[in-house]
Amino acid sequence: MHTMDDAHARLDAIRDALRAVISGRPEAIDLLLLGILAGGHVLIEDVPGVGKTTLARALARCFRLGCTRVQFTPDLMPSDILGASVLDPRDGTFRFHRGPIFTHVLLADELNRASPRTQSALLEAMNESQATVDGVTHPLPSPFFVLATQNPADTAGTHPLPDAQLDRFILRLSMGYPDADAELAMLFARQDADPLDRVEALADGDTLRAMQRAVRAVTVRDPVARYLQRLCAATRQHPDLAQGVSPRGTLSLFRVAQARAFVHKRGYVTPDDVQSIAGPALAHRVVLAPQARFGGRSAAAIVAAVVSGVEVPV
Repeated sequence: MHTMDDAHARLDAIRDALRAVISGRPEAIDLLLLGILAGGHVLIEDVPGVGKTTLARALARCFRLGCTRVQFTPDLMPSDILGASVLDPRDGTFRFHRGPIFTHVLLADELNRASPRTQSALLEAMNESQATVDGVTHPLPSPFFVLATQNPADTAGTHPLPDAQLDRFILRLSMGYPDADAELAMLFARQDADPLDRVEALADGDTLRAMQRAVRAVTVRDPVARYLQRLCAATRQHPDLAQGVSPRGTLSLFRVAQARAFVHKRGYVTPDDVQSIAGPALAHRVVLAPQARFGGRSAAAIVAAVVSGVEVPV
């Protein structure tokens, strides 16, 4: 990547390639790109069969990154993800056999079908880009990010993700069912071949890292930063929330707002950047109070109410 114009041209090409694979989901594609540019992990929640796995694979191909898919099941063990030390009978020593987590893009498919113990095996990797096995710490490749999919919480055979795990995801998004036109387009696009097979590499890991550095260089002026912090602090006093947004959540909102400004070809963040991504960045980090949960309120609706109630800086 030589110039910002080149970076934005590549982003446009990647967005077009993803939309050719997954039609009718422009918002989900844009949010996924924002999460990756912000250097975070993304959680895609929806029912099976709406294209979550296909979208993740297409993104890895666009950036020419190694992608490993792990199908999470109830009997999956932490060593199945991280790896394990195995005795070498030739010399009697233990050698570390790396698990599938040692990749650039870990596609954690149906993450909430695994046991809480196995889910927790990802925490260190997601937070520090390293994995510790048998007391030895192993660095993960760079860039490294997790694209996790999960089924809705009321689906049979699922385990709710721990709050600490959810807080590691910079964004949570939903694919949703396609409309009629998009579903028909999907049928004909796959009549002869899978569109995923036609996805070409449009960038690489070095390009992605350069984009991520450019995102972090985007200016956030003091009034906007204070506005962002007030939004997160307001969730901590809201009567319908038993638990508000953590400081990690505040930092995540900050990073994604920078990424949105970068994608819109601006060198500074506006309050609109913050407002537009507050729901996907914050709603999965809060815990509903019992009266809100039993009253049928959603975390997304409460976060939207918080956003509308905090004064916007001029």
